[in-house]
Amino acid sequence: MKKTIVLKVNPQKPEKEKIRSAADFIKKGGLVAFPTETVYGLGADALNPKAVLAAFEAKKRPLDNPPIVHVADIKDVYKLAENVPSKAEKLMKELWPGPLTLVFKRSSIVPSVTVSGLDTIAIRMPRHEVALALIKESQCPIIGPSANLAGRPSPTSVEHVLEDLNGKVDAVLDAGPTYIGVESTVLDLTVSPPQVLRPGGTPFEVLKQFIKDVRLNPVAVADREVDVEKARSPGVKHKHYAPRADLVVVEGKLPAVFNKVRELAEIYAREGKRVGVLATDETVAGYEVGVVKSLGSRSDTASIARNLFRLLREFDAENVNVIVAEGIPMDGLGLAVMNRLRKASGYNIVKADED
Repeated sequence: MKKTIVLKVNPQKPEKEKIRSAADFIKKGGLVAFPTETVYGLGADALNPKAVLAAFEAKKRPLDNPPIVHVADIKDVYKLAENVPSKAEKLMKELWPGPLTLVFKRSSIVPSVTVSGLDTIAIRMPRHEVALALIKESQCPIIGPSANLAGRPSPTSVEHVLEDLNGKVDAVLDAGPTYIGVESTVLDLTVSPPQVLRPGGTPFEVLKQFIKDVRLNPVAVADREVDVEKARSPGVKHKHYAPRADLVVVEGKLPAVFNKVRELAEIYAREGKRVGVLATDETVAGYEVGVVKSLGSRSDTASIARNLFRLLREFDAENVNVIVAEGIPMDGLGLAVMNRLRKASGYNIVKADED
């Protein structure tokens, strides 16, 4: 087992010597967990097949789940991608750095393992000074799958990273909690019209301001298991984001959702289960059974997104057997939140009726 070094860094002005220490590990084929604006990523040299494979092994990530490649300079996109359409150039100019991943046809310099054998590559430029400094100092593009064990809730703090990967990575750059809390939006530009494969930190409504004909791939809004033969994006093919407890998501209009969540919590409690209720500020005071936590106000989806994975991990720490979660409206960041909740539940969804 490795000794994992934790380097505490200033999120706005990261100390150069600490970034250099972390980058030295990357240059030698090592693994470094680092903060982005979305979640913590597990960094390795994207052009070093052995390093990429080591990241897959540390996470126990299936080899058919391609990681996103992170860059600090738009010029690198032209090296990693076979061609860069004008729509991509517009999006990179307007929305990078930021929580938006673009899928291109990959160039020949990209190792097959980095893209899980696909002919496409997913690239983004993170909006975090520590991440950008690490990529620049490493002098290579860096893969950045979430720094957790595959399938677990994504890490939004160093504590989450160490819970899953302590002893499996060389270093962790600790810049405090991430501020978006759900992963980047993934937009496939190799199809026409472009398709969102994974909703995330850049809302669909924002993309439509720049690309009029953008669509949501059915997998992005699925409320049941979708058969995906080849995943062009992370977070699509395998079960993701899941707590140890069973998770049930209740969807519908708020009064019906509230009543159904309360009913299910009482049923599970009578069965002798330790119940967690994932509520919102508007309803939290009304639940009388179980460990009750609020994601935040339903009118503030940014807060809900920021709190989601942290609260799922907190329920695990409190050893609940089953979590009953309120669904939220699927606009803005709500679409990303519901995508994560649905996948985390294994599509164990209850539609609340108002009859």
